[in-house]
Amino acid sequence: MSLTQSFSSGIVQAPFVTSSRLLLQTWDVIGSRDEDVVPHVGKGLVWKVCEESDLTVLVFDVKNDFDLQQNLVSSTYLKENNNFHRFEFLCTKKIPEFSVNWSAVSLFIDNLEKLDELKSKINSSHPLIVTGHGVGGAIASLFTVLLLESIGSGKKRPLCITFGSPLIGDKKLQEAISRSSVRSSCFLHVVSCKDSLPKKLNSQPVDYMPFGTFLFCSDTGATCFENPEFVLELLVSSINDQSQGFEVADYGKLVKNLNRKAICKDFSLQGMNLTHSTSLNASIRLQLCAALGLTSDMQQLQHQNIDINALVTKLEALEKKFMFQKMKFDPFRRLNMMEIEMAKLEWYKKHCKSQGSGYYDCFKKGVSTIDQDAFLWQKNLTNYWIDMVEEAEMKPQKEAAAFRTRWLFAGTNYRRMVEPLDIAKYYENGLRKDYEAKGRSRHYVLLEKWLEEYKKEKGNSNGKIRKNVELILSFDSCFWAKLEEALFLCGQLDDLKENVEAKGKLLEFENYVYESLKRYEVSPEVFLKESSYMTWWNKYKGFANNHRLVRFMSDLQHFDRYMISVKNYELAQRCNYS
Repeated sequence: MSLTQSFSSGIVQAPFVTSSRLLLQTWDVIGSRDEDVVPHVGKGLVWKVCEESDLTVLVFDVKNDFDLQQNLVSSTYLKENNNFHRFEFLCTKKIPEFSVNWSAVSLFIDNLEKLDELKSKINSSHPLIVTGHGVGGAIASLFTVLLLESIGSGKKRPLCITFGSPLIGDKKLQEAISRSSVRSSCFLHVVSCKDSLPKKLNSQPVDYMPFGTFLFCSDTGATCFENPEFVLELLVSSINDQSQGFEVADYGKLVKNLNRKAICKDFSLQGMNLTHSTSLNASIRLQLCAALGLTSDMQQLQHQNIDINALVTKLEALEKKFMFQKMKFDPFRRLNMMEIEMAKLEWYKKHCKSQGSGYYDCFKKGVSTIDQDAFLWQKNLTNYWIDMVEEAEMKPQKEAAAFRTRWLFAGTNYRRMVEPLDIAKYYENGLRKDYEAKGRSRHYVLLEKWLEEYKKEKGNSNGKIRKNVELILSFDSCFWAKLEEALFLCGQLDDLKENVEAKGKLLEFENYVYESLKRYEVSPEVFLKESSYMTWWNKYKGFANNHRLVRFMSDLQHFDRYMISVKNYELAQRCNYS
């Protein structure tokens, strides 16, 4: 769907949330005075656990004298000065640190021993809801983050439901959590349009950033938002001004009202003139109406000194940006698109072979329009996989491992198909050397490293790597770089007896080639008459020391047997995966 035809669906999603009894049930536990539920008192903090037959609800609350301050503190500072490492699992190379609210995390650290004990005692067999109202919600969010370290895609996830909670961290924390859909889906924040506490920490400049799903609600309706910048704009611009003082929102009454409206389908947003609005613009206006409790008459006025039209325009731009980013980083969708680009390169490989030359050498010469087309396909694939590798690095360690495994086979085929084209461009002018040390992109290094880790973990060899291209690609995607270095050394053949270093490198390459051929790990196109490999061999064969390679290259029947063996090898591997 194009962005011009898109819409924001939060007003459709909200009734699904409010129609369930989950919010009612959670709020009932927050306000419960049940004598069977014994509160646990810590340092400035109280929590209680309500275990029912099918659900466990953990409620956090803070003591009345708690003072929430605005300042943030970095995870690095907490580690070095407070010996607090619990949130370090969220850090990655791309996000080495993040910041959280100092007041809330101090309260958390003061009770850490008891909270660790609580974490170990929670019944994991039941679905778990972690909740809290106001600052208690901030502590609930921190405790849920603590739980996420041990939560994978195959385990039950806690659901954190907060009511009127202030934000707890900066943009880096938001990115660390939002990069994982598993983690981001664990947070639902209920915010009333009458409650100013959620925006208390957001003075200018804004340092805090929301994460998870936000359910904005009023007496007339509710809507959901996931876009953090959209949520932040609403928190900063459209909730009651702090100068008016804090109004205590009655969330119990609010969720009951929304539950009734959702069940009875009693949401009416009448009197809105949306004739000239786009679908996205109209849906945002409807959402603002529901979230802020605007009536048709109020829309004609300046609501709380805010230009509604200007706000809608700004929110529309933020939502378009968010939608574009989601489309751009949707790994499944983009992988399907990249498979088309891979198919084009497979066709290019076959085309080059039909012309009597390998695709590596055709690409290196780049004389035809088809070669230029191949350059565009290669560029699209490389941009995608650079993003994918970066995405994997952004994820926390455990989830990144699962992510890498899911994309491993596609990434391996990509590397073996496309890296030779990068090598061809690197050496095309004959002016550069040492591709592996000086020219190789880091994403190729990591893709190869992850493949080796996978094989080591599975205790398996190359026999378990999927093939889906014509014949096989050379297993070592740097084969052509090694070949180019050997070609360069051949220019020193006259001095080879004196050049001990060059002689040793060529001998090493001879042995490497023979072992690769013996295991059928080299694409048969290297034997084409005009290939760079045959150019090297014809220059070097009189100096060859590996007699097994000499015998192989001297017997034309070996080429035929090699081709047949490669085809049979690939067929066997495909059968292993069928």
